[in-house]
Amino acid sequence: MLRTKRAENGTGLPLDSILVGECVAEMNKLPAGSVDLIFADPPYNLQLGQDLTRPDQSEVKAVNDHWDQFDSFADYDAFTRDWLTAARRLLKPDGAIWTIGSYHNIFRVGSILQDLGFWMLNDVVWRKANPMPNFRGTRFTNAHETLIWASRDKNSRPTFNYEALKLANDDVQMRSDWLFPICSGAERLKNENDEKAHPTQKPEALLHRVLTATTRPGDVVLDPFFGTGTTGAVARKLGRHFIGIERERDYVGAALKRLAAIRPHDADVIEFTRPKRAEPRVAFGLLVEQGLIAPGAILRDARAQHEAKVRIDGSLVSGTHRGSIHKVGALVQGASACNGWTFWHAEQAGDWVPIDTFRADIRAQMEKIPA
Repeated sequence: MLRTKRAENGTGLPLDSILVGECVAEMNKLPAGSVDLIFADPPYNLQLGQDLTRPDQSEVKAVNDHWDQFDSFADYDAFTRDWLTAARRLLKPDGAIWTIGSYHNIFRVGSILQDLGFWMLNDVVWRKANPMPNFRGTRFTNAHETLIWASRDKNSRPTFNYEALKLANDDVQMRSDWLFPICSGAERLKNENDEKAHPTQKPEALLHRVLTATTRPGDVVLDPFFGTGTTGAVARKLGRHFIGIERERDYVGAALKRLAAIRPHDADVIEFTRPKRAEPRVAFGLLVEQGLIAPGAILRDARAQHEAKVRIDGSLVSGTHRGSIHKVGALVQGASACNGWTFWHAEQAGDWVPIDTFRADIRAQMEKIPA
């Protein structure tokens, strides 16, 4: 076991460490139900039968390492089943896994995931902004890889930071097709011969998206195919704990050097926008009871096209329409539904502000009350 730093929190886990050895054997040494998320970049079993050259006859450095070679599909499937079985044992009840692959292996991995009881949540296409061309011109340029996101089982409730992702995407829902360049330039680690330290190093941007989407600060992320440590590097920056497993000592050395140079972001930087569904429930009637909006006050929409009067029980009346802020908001518009908190506005110091402003004030007060 090689530690990048010592993390003691009573879990008994080798946090922020690289375990050197075969992934299944090392996973089986860890306590069951102890990991929040697994990111796995397993061998793709590319089955390359000959050298690949460019049109100028220069050699393309392809993935032909021994760790990516299997005697048959049956051998690859057995290996996949073994590591996924070990991975599922380690996940907490609400834990989840991400695994990435190409057309060579991802369909076999996905089938075994389902056979073992994982529950598919999404497949995500990583579209490469700068893919390697198909030099022979015999196939389409292979410009993407596929990620599978699956929970431990059907009843799991895995972390999904929907609001944070939407905010990062200019207030638009995050889609399942992600555009990132492949790892290159200064980010690409090199060995002493100025060659790629690892042939399939993933870009940190990809792991940043995965971890911000599906983990919280302090979560434990396991990578059973740690390589040169991209998962650990991003986890450290984002205030997550990692456990890496890697059998190739050259990769371990590169990962340790990389991790030692990383400084985690400050705590206030890694905090997320709180999901709205996690905020305390506040009824409109509470605003009336606390005098933030007086009985008899007039509410109107942002364009001053509709008005309603507040009654003492927190309901509204507008012409013949009576009911909650949501019901009356929908009725006056002839709509099937309405978010009354954002539709209705009340006067405050000469300005008309959404009534949600008053609800936010109450929630802020609630947060100050000791648990």
